[in-house]
Order: sequence, then structure tokens, then C-alpha cells
Amino acid sequence: MKRSLLMNAIAAMCLVAASCGQTSVPNAETSAPAETAASAAPANVGDCVATAVASIGPRLEGVPDSGSAITYANGLYQVSYDAVPGVDHSQAGDQVRLCLASVPENCPPGDHRGRVYDATNLRTNETWSAPDSQHMCGGA
Repeated sequence: MKRSLLMNAIAAMCLVAASCGQTSVPNAETSAPAETAASAAPANVGDCVATAVASIGPRLEGVPDSGSAITYANGLYQVSYDAVPGVDHSQAGDQVRLCLASVPENCPPGDHRGRVYDATNLRTNETWSAPDSQHMCGGA
């Protein structure tokens, strides 16, 4: 009887603490690119985040043929002088996988413009690549 009570108490503590069970640590050599929290931006080239579309529109507000722009729930932004079908077919709320594809080199301190992101809309399965600014670092 005492053993049964002890086992039940241990099981209850396990459930409360959620510390029982195996945990696995990803193998850096075989795992896919890191996927960080939805509120974060990818830190390194190849890192990805899950986010959602906050808004889409033309590159220039009120100018329909000025290109494509998209803003994500995590605050990231992509813009293109060209119309990007994947962006234009997206809708607010669509889930998106956003990966950092490249970071410009030799930028002035504090100028982080020109990061290029690859995006996949999980509703439409369309993909696109675009920078986070109309100008590269050191530009206008």
C-alpha cells in the first residue's frame, strides 16, 4: 500500500513538473536550419522563423504598379520594385516560413538594410525572395 502511494505521488510530481521523459538535443550536423520563435528574426543565414502575414500592398502606398511589399507579424518586412506573385497572392493571417538568405557585407555601423529573406506561404505554397529594404546598406 505504501509503495502504491509512493508511486502515485511520484507520477503526480512528474506530471506537474513535466520533467519526466526523454528530451532530445538536435544534432547540428544533421538537423535542418534552426527555426526560432515567431517573434524573433532569423539571426544567421539559413535560420528560419515561423510568422504570419500582417499586411500586403504595393511598394509605394497608393501606387498599384510600384512593386510588392509585405509586412509580417514579427515586424519583418520585404519589398520589391517588381510585382511578386507570391506576395500579391498572400492574405493577412497566412502562415509563412521566413528564412534569412543573405546579409550584405561591409555595411556602415548600424546600417542593417539589405538583408534578403526567402519566404514560403504555407497556404499557397508559393515562394519568393526579396530584401527588407528598397536600398542596400550604405545607399540612399
